[in-house]
Formats: sequence, C-alpha cells, structure tokens
Amino acid sequence: MSIYRLALASLANRRNTVLLTIVAIALGVTLLLGVERLRGEARESFANTVSGVDLIIGARGGSMQLLLYSVFRIGNASSEMSWKSYEKIAGDPKVAWALPFALGDSHKGFRVLGTSAAYFEHFRYGQKRNLRISAGKQFSELFDAVLGADVARELGYKVGTSFTITHGVGDAAFAEHDDKPFRVVGILAKTGTPVDRTIHVGLDGIVAIHIDWRGGARVPGLWITADEARMMNLRPKTVTAVLIGLKSRRMAFKLLRQINAYSPEPLTAILPGVVLHELWRALGTVERALTVVSILVVLTSLLGMIAMLLAGIDGRRREMAILRSIGAGPRHVFALLLLEALILTALGILLGLAFLYGALAIARTSLESAIGLQISIG
Repeated sequence: MSIYRLALASLANRRNTVLLTIVAIALGVTLLLGVERLRGEARESFANTVSGVDLIIGARGGSMQLLLYSVFRIGNASSEMSWKSYEKIAGDPKVAWALPFALGDSHKGFRVLGTSAAYFEHFRYGQKRNLRISAGKQFSELFDAVLGADVARELGYKVGTSFTITHGVGDAAFAEHDDKPFRVVGILAKTGTPVDRTIHVGLDGIVAIHIDWRGGARVPGLWITADEARMMNLRPKTVTAVLIGLKSRRMAFKLLRQINAYSPEPLTAILPGVVLHELWRALGTVERALTVVSILVVLTSLLGMIAMLLAGIDGRRREMAILRSIGAGPRHVFALLLLEALILTALGILLGLAFLYGALAIARTSLESAIGLQISIG
C-alpha cells in the first residue's frame, strides 16, 4: 500500500478527530482572513470617504483642519472664502465641476450643509459610487432639505417633515431660524460616511435664513419672511469650502500651486486622498488593534491545532508500533505523519476559504446597509 493510500486510510479511520481538526483549522483561517479583510476594507473605506474629488479648497489654514470640517463635519473653519474667488476658480479651464459648501448651522446636533444641486451628481464615495435617494427626491425649492440616512433614522423624520435650523454648531448653537422652516423632500441611502449624519439644503436656503442676520445675530427691527426672501437676491457672499473635480487629474498639482499662491485672498488647497491617508496614519489605533486581533487569532488557531495533533499522536502509539513491526522505518512514519498534516491543513484552508466567502456573501449587504462598509468578494 502506498503512503498516500495509507495516510488517507488512517485519516478515514479517525474521521471524528480529523473532522474536528479540519474545522478548527478552517475557523482559524476564516477568522484570520476575515479580520485582515475587514482591516483592509476599513482602511480603504476611510480613504474613500470622498471619491473622485481632486482638490478641496478653503480659507487659509491647516490641511487637516480643512479636511475635517469639509469632509467629516468636525470642527469649524477659522474663516471663509469669498464667492468671487469661488466663481473665479470654478471658471478655470482646468476645472470640470465645483461644489460650494456652506457650513456653520445645525439641527439637533446634526450638521447642515448648504450646497448646489450638482452635489448629487458629482459627489462620490467608496469606489466612485453616486449618492442614491432612498425616499423622495433631491432638493429643488428654496426651503427643501435632503437628510442623510442616520439623521432620518435617529430623528424619525420622513418625507414631508418640517423642521427649523439652529444658528451655530454644538455649544455655539444658540438661536433658531424658526421663521423659515425647511421641509424634508428626500432621504439618502446609507453610505457609511459623514453624509449619513448631514442635512443637505440649497446654498440659497442658507443665504435666505441669514438674510436678516448680521454678525451671528438677528438685526433688531428687521424681519424678512420666507415669502419675502424668495423674492430677493440670494447670491452668497462667502462659502466655507469648495470641492473640485478636474478635467484631467494631471493638472491637480498645477492648480494646487496656483491656489496656494492665490493673491486676491489667502486660500488653502489640498489633495484629499493624500490628507486622508495622513489622517488614517494619525488615527492608526484601529488598524493596530485589528492587527493584534489577527495575531491572537493565528496563535490561538496554531495552539489548538497542535494540541489536537499531539493528542492524536498520543492515541496512535499502537498504530505506530504495528507499522514499525511490519518494517516501516522512522522516515516512513515521519513521512506518513507529515503527509496527514499537509492533507489536514489543505482541507482546513479550503474549508476556511469557503466559510469566509460564504460569510462575506451573506453579510456584505447587511454590513453595507448597517455601517456602510463595502466588502468585495473577489
């Protein structure tokens, strides 16, 4: 009998122990590769919080600060850039599209973003995925609002709900624009990005609610109704940030230098992908934690497999004695044990891969809808 047939016969004779060993190896492989896949996808998802944007422009300040308030809605801009500068940059021949952002207001802790209707056409996340309206439509009227998925879920708002915007953010939010309520006309599908926790309104809507305000307070004696605001010139004077898409990405560095040396007013332009990777490195605790989990999974799996193999060998002393008695030398016994271990490992890895891809196929939709994490099967 060849050593291969002998190994298979020996494994078949110990089918229960062999099955447990294969399952243990498979679970270890599944956990190890699963954690590694989640770590990689989490890093990739973070890096693709905003996708297809070549430059982000704001008033002069730190690149990290600009990224945080324009993309993650964290913190506030120290100053704003003029509308005239926005128009000049948007009209540059190298620019394909430009999305103006107006930030600084909120509603029950959620940031309000004033932008143009082109936002829904050009803004991308993940692997250049478009924003998708899960209910209702995009804003088109002055006081229309489109909610992120988390905003709608946590506040219980639906299409048709009316609400008012608070002037300021967080502890600085002190006054309601209660004379000009907004109405929910759309709710975005889950993205797993800060978009989910953002209330989107038209840029002219932001101008309208501040038209009778000066210096962060309502002008005494001046009261402009919503209907009167509709009849007025609602051209913005400033914007908080601008997202830029270029006709050719090769022009990114040229425009970057051009904007950072912009003479009419001090501006800062950043490459979002570069700054996102810098931010991920600065916040690398999550990745390090997942790496530690991966190491622990490997050690646990190895120890479990070794313990099972040693227990199996201890119970096979009689089998080995019989093999030696019929002329099998130490090399043959060692080769038999090695071949069995290789077969067990190969079967465990194959079963682990099957478990992994099966779990990914089942869970990917739930993960994407729950936390917006996109996991590829391939």
